[in-house]
Amino acid sequence: MLASSATYRFSQHFRVSAREAYEWCTDYRPDDLTLMGENGTRGIQCLTQDTLILTEIVKVAGRKMRKLKLVKLNPSELEWYNVQLVGPNKHSEFLYKIHPEGRNASRLDFTGLLVVYSNRKVPRNRLRRIANIERGYDSKAWVRLAKAMENDLLPKKNS
Repeated sequence: MLASSATYRFSQHFRVSAREAYEWCTDYRPDDLTLMGENGTRGIQCLTQDTLILTEIVKVAGRKMRKLKLVKLNPSELEWYNVQLVGPNKHSEFLYKIHPEGRNASRLDFTGLLVVYSNRKVPRNRLRRIANIERGYDSKAWVRLAKAMENDLLPKKNS
């Protein structure tokens, strides 16, 4: 099996402070997949205060797929990453960094460092297509997560 790399990026705006966004994003819960628009379950194992293992079983095209992810948090820098240990894109890494945009707004910068496996060398244009598909999928999930975050946090500000 040959491995190839594809990188993609996007940003997502939040209407909450950077610290609030970071804390909400890294407060992992079993129902997070539902918020992202996925059909599946998530188990969460805290190894240390800043290291977690996520075990996800998701249904894709009628098939169950298992993903095991190592998550490492860096709260002082408002960043975290996860590495897929098991799954279709094992060894892929996903980087997240929250930036303040004023007192009550922030932005997530996301970078996907995707590892694609194939029996043959994957042509560069095919890797670009794969990266674009993944970017679309992940950015839509973050639009949903941003809405859920605002539903959770903005009413509290107005109470």
